[in-house]
Amino acid sequence: MKPEHEIATGARPVGAKDEAAAAMSVQQMFDTIAPRYDLLNHVLSAGIDRWWWWRAARNFRAVLAKPQSVVLDLCCGTGDMAMALLKHRPAGVGEAPLLAVDFSHNMLMRGAVKFAPHNIIPIEADALHLPIASGTLDLVTSAFGFRNLANYGEGLAELFRVLKPGGQIGILDCNQPDGIIGALYSLYFKKVLPKLGRMISGDNGAYQYLPDSVERFPRAPRMLQLIGDAGFIEASWTSYTFGVAGLYRATKPVAK
Repeated sequence: MKPEHEIATGARPVGAKDEAAAAMSVQQMFDTIAPRYDLLNHVLSAGIDRWWWWRAARNFRAVLAKPQSVVLDLCCGTGDMAMALLKHRPAGVGEAPLLAVDFSHNMLMRGAVKFAPHNIIPIEADALHLPIASGTLDLVTSAFGFRNLANYGEGLAELFRVLKPGGQIGILDCNQPDGIIGALYSLYFKKVLPKLGRMISGDNGAYQYLPDSVERFPRAPRMLQLIGDAGFIEASWTSYTFGVAGLYRATKPVAK
């Protein structure tokens, strides 16, 4: 039997029997842990998450530097990736707002507090059914959220739909490395992290779901294939921190 990461079509929290139940379970889980989410991210990653966001955002400086570029941060959570992107946005008259989408109301409300002084518009919406017209975005990013979609293929198709020809995606997410690093990572992720997460958040399931979701998520070769199947070109994956995370990039082709 093939491992889950080679056949999984989307996130499936324990007990979720279909895509609708999976989406509802993930939404409820993030609503629950929202008050401690930022603290947990920083503690459980030893602060490396900040560097991951900064490094990912830096890759899109050319797009972000254009005042009229329309940019969406998908599954924005409490807004740290959106804030990293903002550092490369020019401030001034005529600047297009940065859009930040999440379907967890509690997570988005915490992000909205960070967004308030800036030109960022929070939007509560489902990543698989975005309330955005086709062919209108220059860039879509997602940091540690794409993995939680109930259907990866539909998620990529929706990103393809809303992007302009020549628009780009940047998906930053966790990965399961191989070898000794992978073994140590698995030990921490499966034995240590759930206990720490439970101690800090008080939630028994959320930080058991995290290692399960990473184990289920497609590895780079399959993820790149899914991105290509959705119609994107120039798909690539860049490993971060010994392969425990990485950035997927791709472009929507320009029609000839």
